Amino acid sequence: MPGGEVGGKVEPVGLRELRILDGPNLYFTRPAIKLTLGVGGWSRATEHRALRLAGQAGLPGTGPRAGRGPGIRPGLPRTQQRLRFVTRLAAHLTRVLAGAAGTRLAVRARPGPSPDTIVVAYPWRHRGIAEALGKEVAGVLRAMLRSGSDPSRLVAGAAARVARTDPGPSPTVPRPRIPVVAVTGTNGKTTTVRLLAHIVRAAGRTVAYSSTDGVFVDGRPVEEGDYSGFGGAGRALTQPGVEVAVLETARGGILLRGIGTTHNDVAVVTNVSADHLGLHGIHTLDQLAEVKATITRITRPDGWDVLNADDPRVLAMRRGIRGRPWLFSTDPDHPALRTALEERGRAVTVIDGAISVLEPGGSPRLLVPLEDVPVTLAGISTHNIQNALAATAAALGIALPVEAVVEGLRTFVMDPERNPGRSNLFELEGRVVVIDYAHNEAGLAGLVETCRGLRPPRGEIWLGYSTAGDRSDEIVHGLGYVAARGADHVAIAELPRYLRGRDRRELIGLLRAGAVDGGKDPDDVPDFPDELRTLDALLSRSRPRDVVAVTALGQRSEIFAELERRGATRVSPSRARKLARAARHRAPASR
Repeated sequence: MPGGEVGGKVEPVGLRELRILDGPNLYFTRPAIKLTLGVGGWSRATEHRALRLAGQAGLPGTGPRAGRGPGIRPGLPRTQQRLRFVTRLAAHLTRVLAGAAGTRLAVRARPGPSPDTIVVAYPWRHRGIAEALGKEVAGVLRAMLRSGSDPSRLVAGAAARVARTDPGPSPTVPRPRIPVVAVTGTNGKTTTVRLLAHIVRAAGRTVAYSSTDGVFVDGRPVEEGDYSGFGGAGRALTQPGVEVAVLETARGGILLRGIGTTHNDVAVVTNVSADHLGLHGIHTLDQLAEVKATITRITRPDGWDVLNADDPRVLAMRRGIRGRPWLFSTDPDHPALRTALEERGRAVTVIDGAISVLEPGGSPRLLVPLEDVPVTLAGISTHNIQNALAATAAALGIALPVEAVVEGLRTFVMDPERNPGRSNLFELEGRVVVIDYAHNEAGLAGLVETCRGLRPPRGEIWLGYSTAGDRSDEIVHGLGYVAARGADHVAIAELPRYLRGRDRRELIGLLRAGAVDGGKDPDDVPDFPDELRTLDALLSRSRPRDVVAVTALGQRSEIFAELERRGATRVSPSRARKLARAARHRAPASR
């Protein structure tokens, strides 16, 4: 139901959205209703009127306090203080209305995603009644302003209507009977999910995983498409014969429908960085971190919460986790690792160039050298090292044998079949070609690191970069800046299927402006109609010994086909080691 301006006047109260969250969510660890209310009338009311109406509604703290005035004040109209006052009033009325209808209800409320909006959330057991309650809350808030009626009468009438409502269906969130690993974060989710699923298979167990590419069972596709939300979890868990489920859990799914399971045995948070800000009411990194932390609040108490200690926001989640802490870090001397061990937690890190497990009271267990773990690209890719550490911790957290974990780490190859679009390496006419998703600043910085780690002496880096139109101006500009600072030559690849409402010229302008601020001349930042033609241009302009990289989103399969047509060879793990060693020691890499 829309709210806002009506006939040029501010609508007193409008129900902007009533969202059904079918699983654990940002507000509760069980299904909930999320109301987004426009409260412009309450925001603009005089202090006296707002206080009087709230007092009539029985809001605690609005009555006299021994001659010292009210305990809480509404604040001036159209201020943040006023919005918080209205938020408190709406939560109070929701509880009162639920109580009058015969239900004791937990309620959480906060200022909304835009000015003059608030969010009220509460759990639900019967959808019909829960929806009716939400609509009546908006109605009572509206009627209080419009009519000045006694709030108790308004509540009584609303409660009677709720009580007459058909209860409706109950929640159907799956309750897993097999080990479940939930993986979230800004970057690295899909790679970590795929690697972990591979490790589970190495242990001889049937595994289903859901991701942005679909639902898979033992590597075989069951459903194609973005299944990183509630529906993907359900489809993975209902596949016959599955013994372990690994679920990619994206921000959008959490916010729009909730998490697709009642609990998980292991939760993994890879990192939190700027991406998709400004969507669904999430405007800051701290708000994004709060969303990502949701999966750690439904971990079994005897399960594990695997957290990236190298990311301050992820490390801070440790204060609210429900499971036991298992931290990972590329720094073996990270203070948080010591603290976790003192509290009977676990850690996984890199010691003497090898993935190593730390346990309380014991010596480090060195599992496998980074150079023997293909996903790390011979140890040159920091973000993929972190993905490998996270997958190692999660695999051990569901009690897979150490030997199987090591075997899985050694045999997972970053090729177009097993990890498409993530650090896929080729060689073509003396050039190294890197195809990677790299859809935000952190991802692009990781791609630049990979290119530098593979660049031979006297070689240059040619980078084609792109992004979808729903990123904020700051993120789009930042992509161009990171590209320009990290590569010798840059080009913009248009994504005509991913403009998402933004003007293409505006998007190109922001990407180019970022590169200019990063030190490039505007005339040296060409743009091409799509990713495939960007790759063609960079290959034609580069020379042998150069590294050519393209961020692939819309034409990934076409790019792989074009490279095959041109006779490109895939870079094997052993060849990647040679290239990395040559780049590291500044010596030519012989075949």
